[in-house]
Amino acid sequence: MDKSSVIFGNQMPASVVKKGLKNQKKFIRKFGDDRETSYHLKAEPVPVLKHLGVKNLVIDEAATEAYKFYDQGGQTPSDSGEKPLIVGNIRMGFGHYRISIALASAARSMGYTPYWFDLHSFQSATAGKIIKSQNELYSLGSRWSQKYKLFNRLVWEPMNSEGFRQLSYNSSDQRVAELFTPVYADLPKDIPFVGAHVYPVQGAIHAGLKNVVNAIPDNWPMALHLAEGSLHTVQTESSYLGYKALRGMDKDNILKPMPDGSLKCVGHYIDHELVSNIEADCQLRMERREKGDAVRYLLTIGGAGAQKEIYADIIRYLLPEIKAGKAMLMLNTGDHAAVWDGILKAVPEIADAVTHFDDYEGAVSFAESLLLPAGDEKAPKGIHVFYNKDIFAAVYVTNLLMRGSDVLVTKPSELAFYPVPKLFIRRVGGHEAWGAIHSAEIGDGTYECETKNSVREMIDQFQKDPEILNRMCRNIINNKAAGIYNGAYEVIKAATKN
Repeated sequence: MDKSSVIFGNQMPASVVKKGLKNQKKFIRKFGDDRETSYHLKAEPVPVLKHLGVKNLVIDEAATEAYKFYDQGGQTPSDSGEKPLIVGNIRMGFGHYRISIALASAARSMGYTPYWFDLHSFQSATAGKIIKSQNELYSLGSRWSQKYKLFNRLVWEPMNSEGFRQLSYNSSDQRVAELFTPVYADLPKDIPFVGAHVYPVQGAIHAGLKNVVNAIPDNWPMALHLAEGSLHTVQTESSYLGYKALRGMDKDNILKPMPDGSLKCVGHYIDHELVSNIEADCQLRMERREKGDAVRYLLTIGGAGAQKEIYADIIRYLLPEIKAGKAMLMLNTGDHAAVWDGILKAVPEIADAVTHFDDYEGAVSFAESLLLPAGDEKAPKGIHVFYNKDIFAAVYVTNLLMRGSDVLVTKPSELAFYPVPKLFIRRVGGHEAWGAIHSAEIGDGTYECETKNSVREMIDQFQKDPEILNRMCRNIINNKAAGIYNGAYEVIKAATKN
């Protein structure tokens, strides 16, 4: 059955199918059609994620035969006897990479070897070229949405909340995903495949893979994330109900729901290293408040590089508290050196901040120093800025710093689900709003602070009222006991049939 014409038993209009085919032809004209090409892969180590055993799959231009994975049926195991699991993802912002790392971390803790399969990185293939172009458009839209209010109100918010929500959008994407299949040729059909973005999942289904799990990232149901033939996992009950009913995915018709066995609520996708240390990290946060230590703020800028103006205002507002030793600031600019230049221009008073640029090992040591006992005079103070041109380091430094931070300041993106107290600034795209709503409901984050004054107001609360932070810490501990942060483990179990 043509996956673009019938989706979960819902027949797409002929005009929608025709539009999808037209979209596919547009990409073929622009980037070529390599479906008759044989691509072979090879695995390379990822030094930043060596503790997770991650192996990065890249196209091997010199290879003449398929990469040899361990046969899941047990008939021809590799010499190492490893149990491989594919983590499919793309570079589009940092969110999908971060979720992928969480899945890889859970897989490693459960005895599997995670193989990194990034469609964006396969630049010699049509798949990589398409993803690259889509990523550039997304990044541009994210930045414009913060810079131009009219664009945000008339284009970006509606597209991210309603445009991507329609089943017709998924129909078109399915046609495009047919062009991704050549890079999957070396993957055994029964190898466990977990995807942190729908594009690699759709590609896996079109390529004939059988054990595919689609880890849906957002808390706002959108047809964009559907990949029929995979098991769809979601992080919240509200998201489960919305997807089950395909809520609002056709403005004119009542749709047939997703069938039994195609959808599962698993909890938040969180790294094993963070989940296993929740109690100890929250206890340290509460002890630091009791002893009057500086409140530690972690500001992280995503892969699209949006919202630097908001962060500049936050830094400016915190400066008196930092100088008084009542606050401490960590800023991860990811792989955006220009972001730091822009913030420094906006807030020249922080020119003496300690910079940790392209020093991943130094960042690891710094993160460890954050876990010193409360009241320890050797604990870091002041302002610390992080930048890494390596994409893995750019993303993972935030994870390292999270454990020793008190408040994560972030838009309500994938970080909305992480087990650390959060202050939410304005969203980038309407779909993100529901991440903040969920976090506020389970008590591990604030509501979305959409204006500068509302952000400042919340900073005052964290600075003056220890109970705000302590309450979030107790909620995080209770949430863990309820299994809310176990989503990454559950995704791996589902893909490996355990």
